[in-house]
Amino acid sequence: MTTDADGFELRTHQRRALTGLDAAWRAGRRRCWVVLPPGAGKTLVGLESARLLLAGRQVERVAVLSPNTAIQGQWVRQAETIGLEAGDDRSLSAALTSLTYQSLAVFDPDAETDEDGHGTPLISRLHENGRLLIKQLQEAGPVLLILDECHHLLEVWGRLLAELLDLLPQARVLGLTATPPAALTRGEAALVAELFGPIVFETSIPAVVREGDLAPFAELVWLTEPTPTEQDWLAESAERFAELVTGLSDPAYGSVPFLTWLERRFVQRAGDAPGWEALARSEPALALAALRVHHAGLLALPDGAVIAEEHRRDPTADDWVVLIDDWVKGALLASHDPADAPVLAGIRRALPSVGYVLTKRGVRRGRSPVDRVLARSESKVVAAAQIVYHERLALGDGLRLLVLCDHERASATLPADLDGVLSEQAGSAHAALSALLADVGGSPDAVLVTGTTVAGAPATLAALRDHIAATDAALAARLAVEDGADYGRLVGPWTSRTWVGHVTRFFEAGGCHVLVGTRGLLGEGWDARRITGIVDLTAVTTATAVVQTRGRALRIDPANPAKVAINWSLACVAAGHPRGDNDWQRLVRKHDGYFGVDDDGTVVDGVGHIDAAFSPYLPPPATEFEALNARMLVRAEDRDAIRARWRIGEPYDDAPTRTVRIRPDRPGRLGTAGDPRPVVVREGALEVRSGAPHLRPSRIAATAGWTLTGTAAAGWGVAAAAASPGLAVASTALTGLALVTAVPATVWRGRALRAEGRRRVAAAAEPPSVTQLAGAVADGLHAAGRLPVGADRLRVEVDRSGTYRVRLAEVAEPHAALFASALDEVLAPLASPRYIISRWVVTDRERTGHELARIGATGRIAPDGEVWHAVPSVLAGNAQEAEQFGRAWDHWIGGGAPLYTGSPRGSGVLAAQRGADPLAVTTMIRRQWS
Repeated sequence: MTTDADGFELRTHQRRALTGLDAAWRAGRRRCWVVLPPGAGKTLVGLESARLLLAGRQVERVAVLSPNTAIQGQWVRQAETIGLEAGDDRSLSAALTSLTYQSLAVFDPDAETDEDGHGTPLISRLHENGRLLIKQLQEAGPVLLILDECHHLLEVWGRLLAELLDLLPQARVLGLTATPPAALTRGEAALVAELFGPIVFETSIPAVVREGDLAPFAELVWLTEPTPTEQDWLAESAERFAELVTGLSDPAYGSVPFLTWLERRFVQRAGDAPGWEALARSEPALALAALRVHHAGLLALPDGAVIAEEHRRDPTADDWVVLIDDWVKGALLASHDPADAPVLAGIRRALPSVGYVLTKRGVRRGRSPVDRVLARSESKVVAAAQIVYHERLALGDGLRLLVLCDHERASATLPADLDGVLSEQAGSAHAALSALLADVGGSPDAVLVTGTTVAGAPATLAALRDHIAATDAALAARLAVEDGADYGRLVGPWTSRTWVGHVTRFFEAGGCHVLVGTRGLLGEGWDARRITGIVDLTAVTTATAVVQTRGRALRIDPANPAKVAINWSLACVAAGHPRGDNDWQRLVRKHDGYFGVDDDGTVVDGVGHIDAAFSPYLPPPATEFEALNARMLVRAEDRDAIRARWRIGEPYDDAPTRTVRIRPDRPGRLGTAGDPRPVVVREGALEVRSGAPHLRPSRIAATAGWTLTGTAAAGWGVAAAAASPGLAVASTALTGLALVTAVPATVWRGRALRAEGRRRVAAAAEPPSVTQLAGAVADGLHAAGRLPVGADRLRVEVDRSGTYRVRLAEVAEPHAALFASALDEVLAPLASPRYIISRWVVTDRERTGHELARIGATGRIAPDGEVWHAVPSVLAGNAQEAEQFGRAWDHWIGGGAPLYTGSPRGSGVLAAQRGADPLAVTTMIRRQWS
């Protein structure tokens, strides 16, 4: 941490952001955008920039707009600590005025349409107070408008602010947000570009953690199954859809059967139909579903399709629905065949069980009671109580755990078919508090704080009242503990504006160790530095909400410099139900784009940082839940190890890249991660690589009484020695022992040749290493001009599970992604590539002594077969690029030239090899932060 000229403490990223802003203002920029994670000090960056502009008379007034009153107050308080006059009066009388977005966007409901009923500009629809504020901004002279947490303007106030800024052309505008630009939709990104222009400064959560300015953390998950009552209901709800899916394979089901439609649509495509690549771009969900049906064995592989990790799973309910919708709209709705009426009726009956309805225009999404059961399963609050219990064991009195829910109480009545399945308050903050107080060993000091209620055990609430009395005796005297059926409530003449601060201070002081609340109140803008972790019971999955929720726990605790935060997510999975992975997919969306450290110390995006074996496409089997949860608890207990994995203070690039994870499905199918194997197998011959310590770099002389001298001898660990007639020098290279044996030269020659042959066969029988395969891809892409670097930038590592991690270092993410995708195609089972390429295979089968001697003497060998791989599609567009890949492949692997699958021989080979798995590995592409 450093200080500026006026003595304010600035962190590394605050200083860099201010340097960028200063340069932008000096260059004449009027609108700037800065991205800093929660807890990284956005407010101080905004205040310091405002102070410098005010001091330089570049602006006369500063107006700050933020999303809620909590953040509004923070701006005023922090401005005063640095000596800046601040207030929250709409008159803009102070140098800096802090307001909420709502103070501007108070619409007059009578001004929504003009006399003809047409929509009017938003500015003209503002209430009088809003229009007055705009007038004051226009008359304030040069003004700096700071839009804090400006992602909110994309959701609610975007168009209004665009119109406002048109009225303030000379205003400087500074947008501050924690939402990374990669999380923006195309429309949001366009609006940001219009309002702010390019980003002035951006940093990530991992970068601020590495600097030591945010707490190191781990993201963990607790997996549950529905309760028995919930499972019974889910099983019943699944029957109709299961019957529908079974009926889809019936060739008599409909005038155009479902599988016939898919064959026509994706495989036998009409001559004027767009190619597979164009279809995948225009209708990605449809293409994804079709390839999963192919994986299930119900559809031939469409020409041009490439099978990737996301396709190698059975179709989900959503996949079936998107295909059914295509079938319904393309064949059934336009049909006059009476046989199609009962088919449509069956679809109409089955779809509601998975959250869809059939209309006259096709299938649309409806309400899904299944999703409600999984999101609010009683098993999740039971699991939350278990997490709290174990965290208390680990931290004792140091525990400060936040349990976050979406809502205080359920407002909507349960659907009739869920009566008796879920309680009315399932998933609410009150249900979570009840579970915590009722748990054996539980949390008697848990306190619930929402916008309308402060609740908990009566003894804890009495202690809270005593705590309040120390700073506000008058208020405490008017508060009373009101007993309830399950717990008490602290009631009196106060509101959330007052009690949130008191409860927060009580929590941080250790008066209670668990705080239960809603993300609306205890999320964005709420600050408690002593939080040791979060138990996330919310269903929200937007990037903004996820970053803000996790950000509550990442602030540095001055009283505990060794703080490590543990953030728990909960997911309920119903194995066997067509929508039973809904909650898992919600977990995946929460972590998509969010970086965390995994068990091997790698900072990765997505559920891979929770567990390296997790797939974003399907949950683990339920039989593994107990072991997974136990593993999570063990990881949570070792906070020192989590801190060490973050490597605080070490250098970093603050740039994401792509990594290919390669897990062999069975041993022996993939070589070591390091050096390439010592030989390249070519058709009929072996090429020995230089430096191979157990093979001769040149052919053995076929005469009696040979010796190795000079460079060759030194290279193979053989001591140079004079050989008497009839004697030879033998060396045991693996042990380093040199033996001189008096044997006839012809006998020695035969033994040496056979031994050399065995070594060469053993070396040739080794499968290619990860380094070889990745090297061929990297050099092939580089030779074709697709990558700026080649195999010299390869990084290959092996984690503790035996999974290889392969990436290109020091390249931009698009190049890393291109390499990762190409390597994935080379390793994957053959689909329908445009070009294929082979590698020769030598096995370690028994060979006669004569064969071994000949191999040892000449290096010639007859391969036992060929294995075929796809040439990456990015290099298969023309023969020249395919040949460049072929040369790189030949250098690293050996094998023939690329074979065009449109040729007679190529189509024959592909027909015979399609679906063959060349290496029996599972591949996954993941984003990694470096």
